[in-house]
Amino acid sequence: MQKQTLAELIQNLEREMLRLGYTEGSMKFYRRRWQMLLRFAKERGEAKYSEQLGIAFVEKHFQIFEKDFHRTLSQAETQELRIIRMIGDFQLHHTVLRRYYKHKEILTDSYFIAINERFKQYCVRKSYSPVTTDHYVKQSARFMDYLVSQKVMDCKEIHLRLIHDYLKTLAGYTYKTVEQVICALRAFFRFLLEIEVIQTDFAENMPMVQARKQTRIPSVWTADELKKLIAAIDRGNPKGKRDYAIILLACRLGMRCTDIKHLQMTNFHWEAKKLTFIQSKTRQPLSLPLTPEVGWAVIDYLKYGRPKVDSPFLFVRHMAPFGPFSEDDHLSQLIKRYMELAHLPTLKKRRGMHSLRHTMASRLLEQDTPLSTISDILGHVDPDSTAVYLKVDIEKLRACSLCLDEVGRP
Repeated sequence: MQKQTLAELIQNLEREMLRLGYTEGSMKFYRRRWQMLLRFAKERGEAKYSEQLGIAFVEKHFQIFEKDFHRTLSQAETQELRIIRMIGDFQLHHTVLRRYYKHKEILTDSYFIAINERFKQYCVRKSYSPVTTDHYVKQSARFMDYLVSQKVMDCKEIHLRLIHDYLKTLAGYTYKTVEQVICALRAFFRFLLEIEVIQTDFAENMPMVQARKQTRIPSVWTADELKKLIAAIDRGNPKGKRDYAIILLACRLGMRCTDIKHLQMTNFHWEAKKLTFIQSKTRQPLSLPLTPEVGWAVIDYLKYGRPKVDSPFLFVRHMAPFGPFSEDDHLSQLIKRYMELAHLPTLKKRRGMHSLRHTMASRLLEQDTPLSTISDILGHVDPDSTAVYLKVDIEKLRACSLCLDEVGRP
């Protein structure tokens, strides 16, 4: 296929952005930048788009130099780079990548909307957790939107090359993100095979991500950082009482964020000093010891902090609309706020609620707790999921090191 001219490329990109529902205000901004780029290319005598042309453009007009691309850019600088990167990505993949999505509704074609709804019902029948179902449905919608951008209007036309081309659009995302997308698409293709829309088992033929879970090092807190984080919580106000209880459940009991949000009073067995619940991720029951520190924090919130709202869930929002946290809320904003109050660097590492769970597991490992016991506490089904914490116990890793003088000795 002959390479498009820059003008043709921009024309096709504009058509696709309009299909995706970009607002007229956004389109005016893009069109101004495109006209500037077209004039710049004409001055240089270039009719085709290239990465070098885009870099030269932002260097001349916005003083954003290639050597600075990897530093923290301002919002305005990021937007200018976004424009040339979007053109380059569209030239390569013939679609607007999901990293540029502005719209909420991904699918607009009635056929694909119906397929997506049936897939959601399939996930529910399979007893996937609400979080997993939501993730799978969104990823399938993004893939079907990619089909539309490639002029494929029926799932029967899906082929392996098309799937591989879609996966190429994920270049630049983390291993974990790509792994999660592939997992969702496998479920989607199994569904299409089950309802006989496709005849090929694409789930079995999809490429594997060339990385291992064990290459990841969990983000953990030092004892001093965790102490400062907890000390920054104002336990004298209702919201502080709630946040204190939530953070203790994560860092003392190792609970997942979703399980904390789903806690109800029936999960607490005060006389037995136990907290029992069905894990949202594995659907397996888990019983944890209800320590005095955690128990009293929950009681304090119930008696003096929780708004009087009609909700079965223990933890609720403290601003309108009052009620339970949404499924998409991972409470990362809660952690970030207390990190700022505690003057802890917020850009050092990703520090979400899950990092508190990692920290608890790492502390248990430091205390020589067997991995099997840690696995039981965390509710892991696969022991390999627990083994990843071996990498954060620096002292034990140091003890395993070899002196260079001893290497090669008989």
